[in-house]
Amino acid sequence: MKQLTIAIDGFSSTGKSTLAKQLAKEYGYIYVDTGAMYRAVTLFAMQNGFVSPTHLDVDSLVGAIDQIELHFQYNPSLGFAEMFLNGVSVEQEIRSMAVSNLVSKIAEISAVRSLLVKQQQAMGLNKGIVMDGRDIGTVVFPDADLKLFMTASAETRAQRRYDELLAKGDSVTFEAILQNVQERDYIDTHREDSPLVIAEDAIEIDNSYLTREEQLAVVIELIAEKLAE
Repeated sequence: MKQLTIAIDGFSSTGKSTLAKQLAKEYGYIYVDTGAMYRAVTLFAMQNGFVSPTHLDVDSLVGAIDQIELHFQYNPSLGFAEMFLNGVSVEQEIRSMAVSNLVSKIAEISAVRSLLVKQQQAMGLNKGIVMDGRDIGTVVFPDADLKLFMTASAETRAQRRYDELLAKGDSVTFEAILQNVQERDYIDTHREDSPLVIAEDAIEIDNSYLTREEQLAVVIELIAEKLAE
């Protein structure tokens, strides 16, 4: 059967990972959560004192970049692949607000992006892959068979993130999360290296008022058209 490379880009908290996981399950594709990779590097930087809300030591992080080993490992009890940093699962730690508040700073660093883009491109050599992030259709896979760009209002995305963190038992406020979403949007769209933009041939999907099931149905129809070409 024909295999596709599917690139999903978009703003934070637009459900890119959820959609990508659904598609990977539907078609038996490999799923790569590039956001988890940037979050893992951020966690590494936090653990080593390279970054904090008031401090960023780019030179020290770049100097230690060879010490970072990332890989995904499928967890059958969870139904998806967990992010491992230097042999340890960090799936829970990288989803914290502390990491969320700093990840865009780390993602701005060219040496970090270069390292992760090379790893991501190697993962997609044989197609049959769905990857989500900020620069998948523009930088990682500019020749992807299907490019999607996910968007929704900042308030909608903040509410989704707020509900998700509350369900996990985290102590957060909606206002803090909305501010984080807006700040990440600004940094992601204004960084010098690979800013978040819509690829010319990407299909934009505003899911502000779509359920997960409705969104999946829309994308499955788009994939069917690509497979029929």
